[in-house]
Amino acid sequence: MSETVSPFLEVSQAIIEAGGEALKKCYQCGTCSGTCPWKPISHFNIRTLIRLGQFGLEGIEDLMWGCSSCKFCVDRCPRGVEIIDVVTAARSVYASGGLLPGSLRSLVGSLSANGNPWTGDASKRNDWARDAYPIYEKGMEYLYFTCCTVSYDARNVQVARATSELLTRAGLNWGLVGADARCCGESLRKVGDYDLFERLKEHNRNLFKEAGAAKIIVISPHCLETFTKEYGDSYRVIHFVELLADLIRQGKLSPSRDFGGRKITYHDPCFLGRHNGIYDAPRDIINALPGVEFQEMDRIREQSMCCGGGGGGLWIEREKGERLSDFRIEEALETGASVLATSCPYCIAMLEDSVRTANADDRIAVKDLSELVLESLEQQD
Repeated sequence: MSETVSPFLEVSQAIIEAGGEALKKCYQCGTCSGTCPWKPISHFNIRTLIRLGQFGLEGIEDLMWGCSSCKFCVDRCPRGVEIIDVVTAARSVYASGGLLPGSLRSLVGSLSANGNPWTGDASKRNDWARDAYPIYEKGMEYLYFTCCTVSYDARNVQVARATSELLTRAGLNWGLVGADARCCGESLRKVGDYDLFERLKEHNRNLFKEAGAAKIIVISPHCLETFTKEYGDSYRVIHFVELLADLIRQGKLSPSRDFGGRKITYHDPCFLGRHNGIYDAPRDIINALPGVEFQEMDRIREQSMCCGGGGGGLWIEREKGERLSDFRIEEALETGASVLATSCPYCIAMLEDSVRTANADDRIAVKDLSELVLESLEQQD
């Protein structure tokens, strides 16, 4: 005999008021759960989450942290439900009551205390540069906003150096954002802390305004997403891969080292691809590398598999077998490639972790596209 439950509409109304207005549009067709990459490997069910939210029923708190904001479901929803907004709003309601998972409490605590999610000393944001690259000054053409992950994460610091070296070699008039910059706040907003996000946002907006920045380069697709869609100012935001493809096309950077038939495959980050539609520039870069055999995986571009790092996922512990990045590494290995290239610091962190989990360090290396281009230029030195 089925159990009768009573709706708790105060909760559903709170979700709607927190930005989840789309909750009312869902008619439970199931397209979202049918297309969600998490469905086959975890208990997460986005359709169930929305239904619980519509009635304010218990259990939503057990599901809401499973979403990585990959946008698969949004792109396929026949009703145009902004499902990510619903998830973020539900998280906001519960986060405001102090119901964050432990790992996400650490994330929020570090952002509040340090302005970055990695418990890094704010004054040491640019220590990786070792004074080798200029700090932005008024009159420079480009401000390079290095995201927190490439500034503090030991692996991704290599990406910060590679991108900065390429900007210098291309002869651009550019400078690094100063140590007073704060996290763009994208992951923070996705986990539901709207108030702290707004504080970080206003700090950075004032910073950009005072600097007189007209063109901002970002290496993280998450910064791209946030600056273009949440900050709402008039400066131009450019992801590094699009700038890099242009520099190669213009002859300002000319890859010359022959890679000798090295096989490379490419992972489309969700926030660069599905969220922002950038698919061609990364492939143009790979095809400009001499002596490379480019082998695509089965799921690419709009169909690309999520790494699991979005929506706060980079800071959520998951068991082996419940990590999307593990399955993405399997797909990459099936191509026979020795290099898995990508263009997102979160993806690099997630995919490298899965390479180690699979004991595949001797079979495949995860590289940012900037690292490959710099490697090809170094033959000229």
